[in-house]
Amino acid sequence: MKYWLVKSEPFKYSWQQFNADGRTFWDGVRNYQARNNLKEMQEGDLVLFYHSNEGKCVVGIAKVVKSFYQDPTTEDTNWVVVDLVPFKTLNKPVTLAQIKAEESLQDISLIKQGRLSVMPLRGSDFDKILEMAE
Repeated sequence: MKYWLVKSEPFKYSWQQFNADGRTFWDGVRNYQARNNLKEMQEGDLVLFYHSNEGKCVVGIAKVVKSFYQDPTTEDTNWVVVDLVPFKTLNKPVTLAQIKAEESLQDISLIKQGRLSVMPLRGSDFDKILEMAE
């Protein structure tokens, strides 16, 4: 199993809306590095859901339920989506400030490549963020 983080602006697609929908395809990715990360996702992988711009915090965990396929919102075959379902709401959100303050998380893409919308995480980084949410 691999671990990931996806970012969404809550006014466009929030954790609350995701939970209400129950399932979504992760579309709109138009960055090649983020697209390549989507292509690496496999069924069963766990994904941290991060509210960007407003809130700037990890709010929940999603699960990949379908590996990549053509993005249905475009005819351009360069772009793909994966299907995600909500898995768990965090007990308390973990803010970007908290993540930046945590010494062991200094090398994660959320800090190093702040504009990247889909990024891999090491298992230890995923676990640390979950620990911070307790």
